[in-house]
Amino acid sequence: MMPHPDFLPETPIMYVNKHFALSSELISELLLEMRLRGVQYRRLQTGSEFGVGFSNRPGHAYFHYIAVGTAVLRTRDGTLHELKAGSMVFMPQGEEHQLLSDVSCSFQHIDTLGFAPLGEAVSGINTCPSSHPTPSTVLFYGCMEFDLGGMQGLGKLMPQAIVVEANEQIYPGLVPILGAMKFEICSGRAGFAGILARLAEVAAAMIVRGWIENGSENAAGLIAALRDPRLARAILAIHRDTSREWSVAELAAQSHVSRSVFAERFKSIIGIPPQRYAREVRMRIASHWIIHDKISIDTVALRLGYASQAAFSRAFKRINGYPPGAMRQRPARQRGIASITHPGSAV
Repeated sequence: MMPHPDFLPETPIMYVNKHFALSSELISELLLEMRLRGVQYRRLQTGSEFGVGFSNRPGHAYFHYIAVGTAVLRTRDGTLHELKAGSMVFMPQGEEHQLLSDVSCSFQHIDTLGFAPLGEAVSGINTCPSSHPTPSTVLFYGCMEFDLGGMQGLGKLMPQAIVVEANEQIYPGLVPILGAMKFEICSGRAGFAGILARLAEVAAAMIVRGWIENGSENAAGLIAALRDPRLARAILAIHRDTSREWSVAELAAQSHVSRSVFAERFKSIIGIPPQRYAREVRMRIASHWIIHDKISIDTVALRLGYASQAAFSRAFKRINGYPPGAMRQRPARQRGIASITHPGSAV
C-alpha cells in the first residue's frame, strides 16, 4: 500500500523544486510592486562619430538598447563596456555615464540636443551630419523613477550597470522582447512609441528578476532571503497581508521554525528584525498610496489596519522621521525610508 503523501520522505530534488517554486512565487509577488514612473524615452540616431552624456539621477534608472551599430559605455568610475547591436544596458542606480563611438570622443549632454516628439513620452534625436544621412548607430534610451516597492533596498545592492547581450543565457525570455524592440525602433510603424515604452518596462522587470536569481554570487540581505525557504515564506506573508501587525511568533510559524531561530536568522540575513521589516514594507506602501495614488491619509490608515489615523501617523513618523501629511511637500529625493536590507537601521 502506498504511504500517505504527508509521510513521504523529502528528497533533495523535492526540496529544490519546492524551494524554487517558493522563491519564484515570492519574486513574482515582489515584482508586482515595481513601478517605473515619469518615464521619458528617446530614440537617438547618430553618425559615425558621437558622444552623449547622461547626468547622475538618484532614485532613477537608465535604460539603453542598441538597435543598430556599436557604442562604448563609460560608467562613472571609468569602466568601459563595448556594446553592439542587440546589447541592452540597465543602470538601476541612475549614475552618470556616457555613450561614445570611441573612448577618445568628446561628448554633449543629452539634454542639450534638440529633439522632436514621436509620441506620448517618446522623442527622437537625430545627430547625423548632412553628409551622412544614414545613421551608423540607432539606440533607444529611457530615464525613469525606479521604485522597487518592498524591494527598494535591492537598488543599492545592484551593480551600476547590467549589460545584457541578445544571446544571454540567464535572460532567455528577454531575447524576443529585445527583438520586438529592434523591430519597432527600425520600422517606425504607427503607435511604435507607446509599444516601445511598454516593452522597455517588461525588459526592466525581467532584468531585475534575472539578477535576483542569478546575478549575485555573494548573495546578501534580501537577495539571500529570497533564496532561503525558511525566510521566503515569512517575507511572502508580509507582502501579501500588509494590513496585519505581524508578531515574530506568527512569522516564525509561517517559516515552520522556532521563534528564536527565525528571529536570529532573519536579522543575520536581512540586517534588521522581522517586525521592523514588516513595518517598513507597510510604510513604503503607505507612501506610494499617498504620493502616487493620491489616497487620503485616513483611508490609507484604514487599509493598513490601523485603529485610527493618529495611530497610523505615529507609526509612519517612527519609520520615516516625519508625519504622513508632510509627504507631498517633501522633494522626491527626501521621501525615502531607511533601506530594509542594510544592517544598522534603527529599530
